[in-house]
Amino acid sequence: MLQHIDAGVLRVAFEDSGPSDGPPVVLLHGFPYDAHAYEEVVPLLTAAGRRVIVPYLRGYGPTQFLSSETPRSGQQAVLAHDLLALIDALDLDGSVVAGFDWGGRAACIVAALWPERVRGLVTGGGYNMLDVAGSMSPAAPAVEHALWYQYYFQSERGRAGLERHRYELCQL
Repeated sequence: MLQHIDAGVLRVAFEDSGPSDGPPVVLLHGFPYDAHAYEEVVPLLTAAGRRVIVPYLRGYGPTQFLSSETPRSGQQAVLAHDLLALIDALDLDGSVVAGFDWGGRAACIVAALWPERVRGLVTGGGYNMLDVAGSMSPAAPAVEHALWYQYYFQSERGRAGLERHRYELCQL
């Protein structure tokens, strides 16, 4: 069932399934997906007695910023702080955190920097913690080609393209 909670700088929309007293699992989606990415996973976890929380990350679906003054950012540290704020707001210390792509990055950072806050980590299909300084060196052309969208979306043209052609871009 879709719920909302104020957590940090966000009003986070999230699906909450399973027994409220079950061991918590937080599932974090990546780009360009949303909470629906886990539709087939949630029933398996709830059948095993887990409480499953699947939030919409910042910039997705019904999750909103509490203030129009809050800077919009997708930096890895910000995503990790969003996860910590959600864990605090829902009193989920001791959760298993799992994710892919951006969600995997947030889960990895929280598990690495605050290991006492999580019971376990599952991550896949992503670039987990980024070496910002190392990322300034060019990669092989095939790698750069695969990352085209990251450059595109950092430009005004990319932002306008995403607004105008969101569905088509997500099909690429």
